[in-house]
Amino acid sequence: MSKSVLYLLLFISVLFSSCISTQDLIYLQKKNNSDGETMIAAVESKPYRLQTNDVLSITIKAIDPKLVAIFSPSNDGGAGGKSESGLYFDGFTVDDHGNIRIPVLGELNVIGYTLDEIRVRVEKQLLAEYFNKEANIFVTVKLAGFRYVINGEIGSTGTKTLFQEQVTIMEAIANSGDITITGDRKAVTIMRKTPTGVQMHDLDLTDINVMQSPYFYLQPNDYIYVKPLKQKTWGTGKTGIESLGTIITLLSLATTTFLLLKN
Repeated sequence: MSKSVLYLLLFISVLFSSCISTQDLIYLQKKNNSDGETMIAAVESKPYRLQTNDVLSITIKAIDPKLVAIFSPSNDGGAGGKSESGLYFDGFTVDDHGNIRIPVLGELNVIGYTLDEIRVRVEKQLLAEYFNKEANIFVTVKLAGFRYVINGEIGSTGTKTLFQEQVTIMEAIANSGDITITGDRKAVTIMRKTPTGVQMHDLDLTDINVMQSPYFYLQPNDYIYVKPLKQKTWGTGKTGIESLGTIITLLSLATTTFLLLKN
C-alpha cells in the first residue's frame, strides 16, 4: 500500500471519527431495528415522599369560607393562583425536623409522608377538633411546584419549576432548551436524594426502552447532569464540514511552517 493511500485512509478515519453521528442525536430510537408499532409497558410512578425544604401548598375549603380563613397563612384563604414567589413565602416549608407549621393546627410532622397521606391527616384533625361533617371540609395538598436542577450540556441550566403532578426526563429537557449538539444523550445522569443517601443513575435517551426505567419519571429535587461528548474536547468540529475545515487549517499551518523552516 502506497503512502498516499495510507494518508488518505488516515485522513478519512480522522474526519469521520471526529464527527457527531446522527445516532447520537436522535431520541428514543428502536435499537433492535424492528419495524412497525412499538409497545412500551407503562412504568408505575411511585408516590413522592416529602423531604426537608419542600414547600407545600395546603388549601382548606368549606361551605362557609370565613370558617377556614384562620387556617391560611395569608388573607385570601388559600394559596391558589399565587406566583412561584408567593407560594414560597405563603406556603408551608418542611423544616430540618420534618415539620410544617399550620395556623391554629400547629406543627405537623410530614417527613416521609405522601401528599395524599398528609391530606387525610389534616382532614381528620380538622373534623376531630374544629368541624363536623356538615361543614363539608375539602382539603387540597400539593407541592408548591415541581422543582428540579439541570446542568451541563443543556440550553438553559439552573433550577426549574413546573406546575404539574408528574414530569418525565424528556419534559424536563424540553423545558430547559434541549440538549446541545455536544451533549451526551446516551449517558444523562440523574442524582436523587433518598432517606438512605443519594442514588445516581445514567439514562440512554437514544433508546426507546428508557421509558421503562424508574428514573424516566423524575421526582422533585432531582439533579440532572448532561455530560459532554468527547468531540467537544477534541475541538475538531461537530459536523463533517467543520472537521474538514479544521484538518485543512492544520495541514495548511504545517505546510507553511515546513516551508518557512526549509527556507
